[in-house]
Amino acid sequence: MTVTRREFALGVSALALTAAIAGFPNIDPAAAQSMAELMTPGPLGEMALGDEKAPVTIIEYASMTCPHCATFHATTYPELKKRYIDTGKVRFIFREFPLDQLAAAGFMLARCAGPDKYFPMIETLFAQQQQWVVQRPLQPLMAIAKQAGFSEQSFNECLKDQKILDGIEDVRQRGMKLNVQSTPSFFINGKPLRGAFTIEEFEKQITPYLKG
Repeated sequence: MTVTRREFALGVSALALTAAIAGFPNIDPAAAQSMAELMTPGPLGEMALGDEKAPVTIIEYASMTCPHCATFHATTYPELKKRYIDTGKVRFIFREFPLDQLAAAGFMLARCAGPDKYFPMIETLFAQQQQWVVQRPLQPLMAIAKQAGFSEQSFNECLKDQKILDGIEDVRQRGMKLNVQSTPSFFINGKPLRGAFTIEEFEKQITPYLKG
């Protein structure tokens, strides 16, 4: 699905957007090409946290309207960040994989907020998902955006920015080529994992890369 600027603008103006709408250890050399494709950033650049030289890289593909993604970011992610990202053991890359136009709008606002506010905006949108993933999402989305420093004008301009929308769609298309079919989906040093895993399950996957 490619959302054109006209289609997206029409959806927003009608207030009818809905939730329906190389250098890693232990990597098989035969998977080098796939790994290179996985690690190629999209046109908008990567949004990442943690040490670039960390022994483990976790890539998450998420959708802003996905309840399982919101649950992951409310429960597992804070502990993952505390234990592994903040301690330099994990490089965490977050990639946009919108499942509908409303999710794309949330990602656009996070991108427009700027690099320093991107992750706080993502976490706020997940935390308040039930407030804005509704039949008429524009006003609750604007309220969240204003808390992040948007004006009504900058909010509207952001949601009309075709370059940002195209960049998010590029990431989604690349994810599909990597067989991402649902959210959240993860890659841990290239190994695909699907589902909102617990911190204990992540620990089992991460620990072998930290030994030695």
